[in-house]
Amino acid sequence: MSTDKIPFLDLVTVHRELQDELVEVLTTALKSAGFIGGPMVQGFEEDFARFCEVRFCVGLGSGTDALRFALMATGVKSGDIVITVPNTFIATTEAISQAGAQPDFVDIDPRTYAMDPGKLRQYLEHKCRRNTKTGQVIHNATGKPVTAVVPVHLYGQMADMDTIVEICDHYNLKVIEDACQAQGAEYFSGKGNRWYKAGSMGHAAAFSFYPGKNLGACGEAGAMTTNDEQLAQTCRLLRDHGQSKKYFHDIEGYNGRLDAIQAGFLRVKLHHLARWNEQRRQTAERYDKLFAGAEGLVTIPHQPSWARSVYHLYVVQVEDRTQLQKQLNDVGIGTAIHYPIALHLTKAYEGLGLQIGDFPIAEKAAAHILSLPMFPGLTSDQQERVVAEVLKALSTTSSVS
Repeated sequence: MSTDKIPFLDLVTVHRELQDELVEVLTTALKSAGFIGGPMVQGFEEDFARFCEVRFCVGLGSGTDALRFALMATGVKSGDIVITVPNTFIATTEAISQAGAQPDFVDIDPRTYAMDPGKLRQYLEHKCRRNTKTGQVIHNATGKPVTAVVPVHLYGQMADMDTIVEICDHYNLKVIEDACQAQGAEYFSGKGNRWYKAGSMGHAAAFSFYPGKNLGACGEAGAMTTNDEQLAQTCRLLRDHGQSKKYFHDIEGYNGRLDAIQAGFLRVKLHHLARWNEQRRQTAERYDKLFAGAEGLVTIPHQPSWARSVYHLYVVQVEDRTQLQKQLNDVGIGTAIHYPIALHLTKAYEGLGLQIGDFPIAEKAAAHILSLPMFPGLTSDQQERVVAEVLKALSTTSSVS
């Protein structure tokens, strides 16, 4: 078995394979000097909207911009509460705060790591009340209105959207999907009796094209998707200083535009995304088979019957994550942790007054999860070595304890 290093993520090979197409994008932009907006951005927006099976896509500077603008465009404002989960990258809650709202949390499903709809229902039933005149949901402890929910499609797999949307419809809450890790993921809706793409089930959705994503730019980039024309138009205004046309500002906005060159790169890569996602699924299936019989040592990802994950990450749980990660690093196998601390326990959110034990499932996951190498092109031989080293390390740790 080879002892060569196995990276956690390989971004070099894919760009080498697409080099000619990517250089052509750059050459076109240099010849036209079309660096902001224009046909490259519009072309990508049209292609990505079609890919997500929605009417509109608005290209933006980052996934954080996409979520922030989507929240603002759906009516979230200063003083509101927006519900999400504590096991996500801080950009999710930053976007909520930057929209003027306060993030609050519900715990996750222990198998999928996504928002637990039952916990969402409990939050709304027990921590909130309805304004008898307006019907608006009011948080009991703070008196603030609860206006939106942000389910996070984590690690490439969608949350249980039918149930979440049903609950939110009952309480008249907006649903903004954080689909930053889920380009191409699908959900089978019993209500619609068909598969839906990530980004097509909420009032709006946010995507990140950070380089390491399944569809990654060669820099920063993001997009918002929606079926609501007015919402899309508001996001277009927000991304460009509120301009309806040059120097005519309908609202006060931001600088959140998608660069034309990045849009061109993304459009090239989008043609390959379905193939790359299928490779990731096959890679995950191989991992699953290689880990068969190791249930007592490692917990592998769970994919419900209603989900088609695109495996942005392959995340396992083990008892002694620190020792395993060290031993894998010692033999040249790259790993990562997504994420090592639940957001309600970070210093940034001390002011919320939340404590250890408030969200025990998310906290437990944060202490035990480990992301193994996952990228298109990861070979079966490399996977066999990864799994062999994982089981070797865990067996050693188990025998010592």
